Amino acid sequence: MEKSRVLITGLGGIAQIVHLPILSKMENVEIAGICDIDKSKTKSIAQKYGIKEAYTSIDEMLNNVEADCLIVTSPTSLHHEHSIKGLKKGLNVLAEKPLARNYAEAAEIVDAAKKAKKLLMVGMNHRFLPEVMMQESFVSAGEIGEVFYIKAGYLKKKSTTEKWSVNKTESGGGVFMDLGIVVLDIALWMMKFPKIKTVSAVNYNHAFKNVEDSSFVLLRFHNGSTISIETSWSLHRSNDMFYVNVYGKEGSSSINPLRIYKNMHDTLVNVTPVKIEKPANVFKRTYEYELNNFINSVQTGKPSLSDGSEALERMKIIDAIYESAQSGKEIEL
Repeated sequence: MEKSRVLITGLGGIAQIVHLPILSKMENVEIAGICDIDKSKTKSIAQKYGIKEAYTSIDEMLNNVEADCLIVTSPTSLHHEHSIKGLKKGLNVLAEKPLARNYAEAAEIVDAAKKAKKLLMVGMNHRFLPEVMMQESFVSAGEIGEVFYIKAGYLKKKSTTEKWSVNKTESGGGVFMDLGIVVLDIALWMMKFPKIKTVSAVNYNHAFKNVEDSSFVLLRFHNGSTISIETSWSLHRSNDMFYVNVYGKEGSSSINPLRIYKNMHDTLVNVTPVKIEKPANVFKRTYEYELNNFINSVQTGKPSLSDGSEALERMKIIDAIYESAQSGKEIEL
């Protein structure tokens, strides 16, 4: 079986919890090298997974190790540098979300991928949730008619304690860059990325001075459709909430749990599939699907499920969200 040689840069929590364990078990993958500025951590992980090449410098790793792919799981402030260096070396790149801190950085990464004629995929693992995949397939098939409104939200306590994540200079933003980008991506995917017209946003900094911990956004598009998004690390709730409610002219769909309703002869009919896959560890399974999709795209040349051009559109909207929140005005694009 053909094996893709993979390099990993950035050995933080997400790399250790999901990427390394999953990649090490994939029969069509060889972890050819790893890199992190923490020398002792890099050495320990290399020993654990039997990885021969371990570095504290991405330049040294790229110059010394033959590979096919680079997976970027470093802090967001390094995504631009690491992704472009990998692409210029002729590697296919998977960068975990967000692709970059802003549109300008993302545009340079996408341009580097085009010049190198290499695959650039952005890790949007929530697209691979079984319910989201099922919802998207029904919407794409036209089962609920033309989609004109999506209301989505992600309310969840902050899961990482990494200091860089609440420093805007390093992270690019707060809760919207963490959670908001997830539901923005799903909503745009459901609508097939319509052309954005205006962006209105209100951000609150109740828990952190440097980044927002709550964000409320309204997007309007040239085709007349609308998306409303709420995200927060700090709303006082008894439980987390993740939802994407999609409304079409002939029905509606929602997730968590999945529900699909269709207007048939003026009667609203529940057409939700009876059997829906519910993996034991759904979080890890989404990353298994994501990494398999990336490697399959590398080996077959087929498009990935989340490419760089879509990430560029997301970043344009996110830049406008922060501009609107700061100015208190609606931003026209």
